[in-house]
Amino acid sequence: MRGRKLPEGWPKGRPLAISVSVMLEGWTDDSAPGLGPMGNPLKAGVLDTQACSWAEYGPKVGAWRLLDILAAHDVGAVFYTSGILAERYPELMRGIAGAGHAVAAHGWSQNIVPAYQTADEERRDLDHCMAAIEQGAGARPSGWLSPRCTPSSRTSELLAGAGFRWHADYFDDDLPYRHTTKAGSITAVPFTMEVNDMPLYVRYGSQPETFTRILERIVGNWPRLGRPAACLDITVHAHIFGRPMGALEFANSLEVARRYGDWAWLTDHCALAGIFAD
Repeated sequence: MRGRKLPEGWPKGRPLAISVSVMLEGWTDDSAPGLGPMGNPLKAGVLDTQACSWAEYGPKVGAWRLLDILAAHDVGAVFYTSGILAERYPELMRGIAGAGHAVAAHGWSQNIVPAYQTADEERRDLDHCMAAIEQGAGARPSGWLSPRCTPSSRTSELLAGAGFRWHADYFDDDLPYRHTTKAGSITAVPFTMEVNDMPLYVRYGSQPETFTRILERIVGNWPRLGRPAACLDITVHAHIFGRPMGALEFANSLEVARRYGDWAWLTDHCALAGIFAD
């Protein structure tokens, strides 16, 4: 894969593509996020109502704040959205699409992982998710990211057959590439985890400013790596960095990316998939 010619549409002389993604995640009524801010899991079989309330901040408040920051910086993003939230919050879907951002599918619910499903279950939830997003956002989603980024062995084939253009459950390359399935080909878009609020802030307990510091360390030192062409993600969750302390770092991260415009450029997975489509 090394030394591949970059397609038309990739800015010449700017090897680092920085994609902006917002995770808009929901859970079924009988489930809750596995990790919450209290950090002390309840007994098995007990619904974590605190974590449920914490997660609801995303569609109610956090997503709207992130939309404002994106507008202030004139930056586009992909909102990876759980179908259950698209169904529950149609006004938010219209707001995201109306602001010019792509709404991609992030499964029906975050507690339903494709790797655990049968083929019929996965196909049913995929159709359900697509329909909810199309109803709310006014367009069928063209991209997909599985809950926990954990697809089944058949997910790519189901997506290609359903007309999806890109699939972001890939961690094996620095650049997008065409992935062939029995149902046709789809663009595999790499998903990077270095600048992601979930592991940095929730799982590892880092201070919010660690998010921006890591981004600047990578982007600012990119020429030291020989300036290879690659993709890097800025990823925030609406229920985590949609809150004031995280939203400030999200704004800072966009400013950092712009600061190194001599070799880096801001984009999103939808745009990247488009230039790697052939």
